[in-house]
Amino acid sequence: MGCCSGRCTLIFLCTFQLMVALERQVFDFLGYQWAPILANFFHILVVILGLFGTIQYRPRYIVAYTVWTAVWVAWNVFIVCFYLEVGGLSKDSDLLTFNISAHHSWWSEHGPGCIRREIPASGDRSADAQSYISIMGCLLEYQYIEVLHSSFQILISLLGFIYACYVISVITEEEDSFDFIGGFDPFPLYHVNEKPSHLLLKPVHQSS
Repeated sequence: MGCCSGRCTLIFLCTFQLMVALERQVFDFLGYQWAPILANFFHILVVILGLFGTIQYRPRYIVAYTVWTAVWVAWNVFIVCFYLEVGGLSKDSDLLTFNISAHHSWWSEHGPGCIRREIPASGDRSADAQSYISIMGCLLEYQYIEVLHSSFQILISLLGFIYACYVISVITEEEDSFDFIGGFDPFPLYHVNEKPSHLLLKPVHQSS
């Protein structure tokens, strides 16, 4: 394959996927979103594996990347449905935090234009008193920011899936053609039967 081919495009896509996944991991950590944190962690590992396989011509690694890409698309479709509350899902539930904590998306309080105000609880003013957080003036609601993140991930993953399948097919064809001409044949195409030197120098006895 030439440099300006599907392989180079896949290398670029994997590199870009890695940077986008790291960016998303940071914001999921800030929001204590444990399920997305684990998913992002595995995604980063598999993308690195796919990048290594693409650079080193390892089709098995690219196959693993391709399978995971399909899973990653399904996961991001679920995230989109979760924040759009499709099919009975609720964005206010603690599903993404494994019901361990009541944290939500970091963008819910730090979105573009959002003004965060803490209103102390009435009555008890002790240090343990809970306060209510009021968010106003957001230019874009946090659920739509999460949907845009996931939609972008789906788009990149679909492109990566297509180019990964193409690269696998090309590498497989090259290996098959190389094997056909004897590149992987442990025995040479032409065998020369050579007799040991002591047999060649052995005198011939003539019968009387």
